[in-house]
Amino acid sequence: MSIPDMNLRYTYSDYYSWDDGERWELIDGIPYAMSPAPTPSHQSICINLIIQIGDYLKGKPCKLFAAPFDVRLNAHREDNTVVQPDLAVICDHSKINDKGCIGAPDFIIEILSPSTAGHDRVVKLQQYLKAGVREYWIVDPDTKIVQIFILEGDRYFTTAYADTDIAPVSVLPGCEIILEDVFDI
Repeated sequence: MSIPDMNLRYTYSDYYSWDDGERWELIDGIPYAMSPAPTPSHQSICINLIIQIGDYLKGKPCKLFAAPFDVRLNAHREDNTVVQPDLAVICDHSKINDKGCIGAPDFIIEILSPSTAGHDRVVKLQQYLKAGVREYWIVDPDTKIVQIFILEGDRYFTTAYADTDIAPVSVLPGCEIILEDVFDI
């Protein structure tokens, strides 16, 4: 199969067989084309986050992964949702295999792009909540604001931090991200 038919619904096995050279995500069986290569500012922010989170995780059991990295959010049910977050931290090693992550990561970060902002703020937010992602960050390069969603029970509670703040990572006790350094692009 080369390009998925947008009128059909798919599963992970279909997704895995696509060989059109494009990057896709699958949300409730619906294919979404990934945007072209990220901008330099997007890449800089991602690298700055990797540096800080990676330094914190040295010698700790959790692992940090960057896109492209498949996360099968509902692999043990319908297996029809595969996302590629910009960054994912997984503390349960049984969720990691040679194709990506099976189940919800503990922590996901999405860095907004103009073409994906609505998708990240609405569609993915709901998918991450439904899957049980414990912490979700939306990083906005334009406003230099980070929205942090913390899972409590069956809903997210949100806070926002500016580029002059230090943002704590609740699922990684003691990890604090210096946002001035993140947005230093």
